[in-house]
Amino acid sequence: MTGVKCMAVMKALGELNRLRIMRLLLKEQVGVNGIADRLKLSQYNVSKHLRILKEAGLVDMEKSGKQRLYGMASSLKHELAKNQNVLELDCCTFRFDKLPK
Repeated sequence: MTGVKCMAVMKALGELNRLRIMRLLLKEQVGVNGIADRLKLSQYNVSKHLRILKEAGLVDMEKSGKQRLYGMASSLKHELAKNQNVLELDCCTFRFDKLPK
């Protein structure tokens, strides 16, 4: 991962609610309303967090009718499966099996 990409990922993962969203998306695809309900956040804040996660390449969006479902990016899923839930960055490693609830 390049330094610029590494910085975007670290920024995205450096906020507690985004970590909580990633924990949820590890398990399943979920819409904004579902994330907001489960994590007790406003839809507006969830949308902002998802935009940052998407820009960092951590989240993908899929349209299902009128709904947009968000899930972990397939490239990230592949890397986590290969490395036992550890994301290797240039500067550090990030453990997805230790995400906060």
